[in-house]
Amino acid sequence: MNDSFIIKGLAGRKTLKGKIAVNGAKNAVLKALAASFLFKGEVFIKNVPHIKDVSMMVSLLESLGATVGKKNRTLVVYPPKKSDGHFGDMIAKRLRASIVVSGPILARYGAVSFPHPGGCVLGARPIDLFLEGYKKMGARVSVKGGYYHMHVPSGRLKGTTLFFKNQSVGATETFMMAAVLAEGKTILKNCACEPEIAHLAEFLNSCGAHIKGAGTHTIEIRGVKNPLRVRKAYTTLPDRLETGSFLILAALAGKDITITQCNPGHVEALIEVLSLSGVTMKVGKDTLRVYNNGRKVFQAADIKTHEYPGFPTDLQAPMAVFLSQAKGSSLIFETIFEARLEYVKELVHMGADISICDPHRAIVEGPTKLVGRKLESPDIRAGLAFILAAIIARDESIIHNVDKIDRGYERVEERLSLLGVSILRVPGKA
Repeated sequence: MNDSFIIKGLAGRKTLKGKIAVNGAKNAVLKALAASFLFKGEVFIKNVPHIKDVSMMVSLLESLGATVGKKNRTLVVYPPKKSDGHFGDMIAKRLRASIVVSGPILARYGAVSFPHPGGCVLGARPIDLFLEGYKKMGARVSVKGGYYHMHVPSGRLKGTTLFFKNQSVGATETFMMAAVLAEGKTILKNCACEPEIAHLAEFLNSCGAHIKGAGTHTIEIRGVKNPLRVRKAYTTLPDRLETGSFLILAALAGKDITITQCNPGHVEALIEVLSLSGVTMKVGKDTLRVYNNGRKVFQAADIKTHEYPGFPTDLQAPMAVFLSQAKGSSLIFETIFEARLEYVKELVHMGADISICDPHRAIVEGPTKLVGRKLESPDIRAGLAFILAAIIARDESIIHNVDKIDRGYERVEERLSLLGVSILRVPGKA
């Protein structure tokens, strides 16, 4: 069953007002769940968003022998004493983050097997970083029957030095966790620096791990022999991508919107671009307020996606909607994924003036008036971009395949309705 959204557009009017709170970060809680296998005894994870990716990750953990209890926004994970480390097809092929679980499983239980991980189709996402890294840490790797099989003959991974040819959040987190229970010292170079990585390291250190440098390009981990023990709960930090999505919405259609329970320091690249374009906002400690100062048209701006703290690739599609309403010519340069501009044709169908130069670059001319259409959500972030486009468009839009949006945004229709958006979820046919 796949639901749809029916959205009545505002035809460019800036009428939305109120407060909208940011939930816990999807990309943080998934890694905290994976890290639970490094522990002996229960692990408490707080501020958990109710989204489909979390549900899938919980199912994966349960299939690997863990027991997961749920109460409101807290999960309690009881990792198993033993596990065969075999991932089921259905979940692992749909959830890209499943590969991050392989590190803690291999480090704790000595063996893991999984199919090629899935997730949103954003271009080639090879896993050679992981396979080569595990080999360097002493694991034997084979491929058979569509599965990657790894086991550690000595029973314990060995510390090593790994240089990531590309900065990868998933690889950085995976090997940081795997190294926690490895023998000796592991040095990771050219690491990703996203705030979720440092936040996870801080939690692991509070429970007995020895990690230095998380949040920088070089991380050193001194392995410990025994599983970690929880000394405090993990509290998921605010979702910076949800923060950015709501900030772009407020700029496009807000009369006076305050985003609460966020960390503005995590979206500085976006704040800078929007400010230069003429968006009026007030930045607080954990709030962002956007209000209409009478400006009718924003100014064009160029964006180039980059690893943190640069402009996030996950906000590139929502930002394209904003740029379609800005005066002048804007360049979008996508440097992370080669298939992340596929959504553009749907915005053009709505009336946007966007030209694709090559798989990585697009030119947006604005402002243009958008018209409601029937749309198909291709992935989490482009799906959210379609919601933004539908909100500012004239007439009605229908967005199908919102299961993709539900993977990253909790009950988005209910939360946007409180701001004044006319959005209705229509259940799909079973």
